[in-house]
Amino acid sequence: MSALYALDLHADDVFWCTADPGWVTGMSYGVFAPLVHGITAIVDEGEISAERWYRILAEQKVSVWYTTPTELRMLMMAGADVTAGHDFSALRFVASVGEPLEPELVLWGQEVFGQPVHDNWWQTETGAIMIANLAGVPIKPGSMGLPLPGVEAALVARGDAGAPLVRDGETVLISEPDTVGELALRSGWPSMFRGYVHDEKRYAACFSGEWYLTGDLAKRDTDGYYWFVGRVDDVIISSGHLISPFEVESSLAEHSAVADAAVIGAPDPVAGEVVKAYVQLRDGVTPIAALRQDILDFADTRLGAAVAPEALEFIDDLPKSQNGKILRRVLKSRDLGLPMGTPPRWTRAAEVPPGSA
Repeated sequence: MSALYALDLHADDVFWCTADPGWVTGMSYGVFAPLVHGITAIVDEGEISAERWYRILAEQKVSVWYTTPTELRMLMMAGADVTAGHDFSALRFVASVGEPLEPELVLWGQEVFGQPVHDNWWQTETGAIMIANLAGVPIKPGSMGLPLPGVEAALVARGDAGAPLVRDGETVLISEPDTVGELALRSGWPSMFRGYVHDEKRYAACFSGEWYLTGDLAKRDTDGYYWFVGRVDDVIISSGHLISPFEVESSLAEHSAVADAAVIGAPDPVAGEVVKAYVQLRDGVTPIAALRQDILDFADTRLGAAVAPEALEFIDDLPKSQNGKILRRVLKSRDLGLPMGTPPRWTRAAEVPPGSA
């Protein structure tokens, strides 16, 4: 049902989900969804290549395409010349998942494919898409979208200690628009996870009464659209300001020299934390001091001094997970001079060697 609503699948579609089946998106939507709906599915085993991907989209007449912001950025960086001679007229719906989708990519999709990119939100723990920009519903670039039919979402207020607020036995929910809270879902949807392997305490900590706590901070506007702010552990608190890494990264990505960006909170004796940016430049751009200052000034103009980065470091490649999410903890370890190694995949916390980032 989530594939029907969030991806708008029809019986005659040619569907391409670019996710590896080892990732939950690749299994839920690359394998299960096309089988359940009886539609043609594209499988490509190679790494991303702009030339090959554009050719697949055109020659196979893909009508619904589900990919990630990281892959869209790589295609955008390849330039418009690569699209020459390709006919994308069969493509009628483009969706993205895996990390927040900056507004620039939504509009780029409209320019290149004639279709805006529809962001959606879910987690491995939810098993299926929970919030999405649906077909036929106005897109708000930068928004996660609206809860799917049957999904009840809310924002949970957090106390000073970071735990969810509970009053008279009831979890305190935020009703005011544009107010940050922890995104929560009323538990019980069919694909909800049933536990973490060997970690019952962690599973229990994910719930406040009947609400599943996602660990993501978000806002909800007056139209009911949800807007991602950041992971609870990633949000930067500087001089009392709650700063979303995604907001800053999206602004930096609008600079003509920037290919990708990530921001972290760097320790500061006065402000507690200040925003530090790591920037990956476009091919052929030289990392010089004047460009660093130009990018900082660019961000300051758009975000204001309280939110804009105070420091910026150029980096050849941002550390990312297999599904394209920026590994800010690796950057934080680098910034603090700590070991930058990450635990092996599927390693339980108790088995992680001391000193691992």
